Amino acid sequence: MSQNRITTLLQQDKKLLIAYYMPEFPVIGSTLPVLEALEASGADIIELGMPYSDPIGDGPVIQEAAHTAIRNGVTIRHLLELVRRARLGEGCRKITAPILLMGYCNPVIAYGVDSFLHDAREAGVDGLLIPDLPPEEAADFLAKAKKIGLTVVFLVSPVTPPERIELIDALSTDFSYCLAVNGTTGTAKLSDAATESMVDDYLKRVRQHARKKFVVGFGIKDKARVEHMWGLADGAVVGTALLQHIAASATPEECARLAGEFWKTLR
Repeated sequence: MSQNRITTLLQQDKKLLIAYYMPEFPVIGSTLPVLEALEASGADIIELGMPYSDPIGDGPVIQEAAHTAIRNGVTIRHLLELVRRARLGEGCRKITAPILLMGYCNPVIAYGVDSFLHDAREAGVDGLLIPDLPPEEAADFLAKAKKIGLTVVFLVSPVTPPERIELIDALSTDFSYCLAVNGTTGTAKLSDAATESMVDDYLKRVRQHARKKFVVGFGIKDKARVEHMWGLADGAVVGTALLQHIAASATPEECARLAGEFWKTLR
């Protein structure tokens, strides 16, 4: 079994810039061109949403993107086929960046956990982030994922106590994901001094209690915020701002162009 791309990437001494994208948003046929544009523009890891009708942890932008993806025919099976095509270079330049799937438990259970893990790995997926899978209840899932070489990422929040940060850090395969603030995606306001100070203190606390690397997401919209987070964490995740930038696209080609242009501004 070849080494997981995420594991390989995290062995490098570099700050990560991670893109979150909802497949087939905003128009059918966008996924492969957008993946190509994001990789070419410097995305270190590409996080793909698994659209779900009730994405409780997501704000209005990602919720609407998920509903659009569902209307555009995206299922887990379709998503895995898109990943497979991306890895083979069918319909785009061959994608070599690590791919992380983010989604909720219900669609995975409906698909069948064992089948999902096997099919994800076979398609070329490198890692999984399941926000509503509690670490304390994830032992079986984690063991099965690790056995076939899939990274599993768990979430840390600003109210996570030190002992739980240590637990999440220990259970996350390669890195953990810190939510910058409590709330849903895209609703965080990181620009005021009080919030910024609290986020900084929180991430410093994570650094004290985590042995592995960690990235931070929610509310990161521009280069200045990316660079600030790089000073506190090992990577920054940008999702809502990317989706907002491409939302009005009428064609896959326009969507990919706008995605690439926006991503270059973050670098």
